[in-house]
Amino acid sequence: MSAEDHDKKNNDVHDEVPDTPGVIAHPPLIYAGGLSAGLLASYFLPVPFVPRTVARVLGWLLIGSGLILGFRGDRTLRNAGTNINPYEPVSTVVIEGPYRFTRNPLYFASTLIYAGIAVRLNALWAALLLPLVLGVVQRGVIEREERYLERKFGEEYIRYKTQVRRWI
Repeated sequence: MSAEDHDKKNNDVHDEVPDTPGVIAHPPLIYAGGLSAGLLASYFLPVPFVPRTVARVLGWLLIGSGLILGFRGDRTLRNAGTNINPYEPVSTVVIEGPYRFTRNPLYFASTLIYAGIAVRLNALWAALLLPLVLGVVQRGVIEREERYLERKFGEEYIRYKTQVRRWI
């Protein structure tokens, strides 16, 4: 193979678009990082923001709801035979189960769990960091995944987007 052929082959490989969304980080790590930072700040500078009874009840309700939604979303993806890992290719547009109501049930579930932990532990700083975490998830994960799904599935995914909200 000549040097010119070798360069052309290498350029062709680099010009290909990978069959993944190219997210900035694994979404659970984004949520865990924000929550950890907020809980650490709340440990050193505790600022309760809800009454203890409300924190207990509402916190567990949010955590439980998030766990149920997350398990259902995960099971729905597995039953459809597609990848859950954002670093692997997706094989189909899933519109069953919780995906009938939200395009992102796993991120919604993670948000509920995060909020539930923040409320349950009465950790104001963790609660205040949640919008920042959601901004990172929105820009660095969801928008990239949606561009990827539009590229891969075209009109099928665009039609789904018009019928189902991003969150709820």
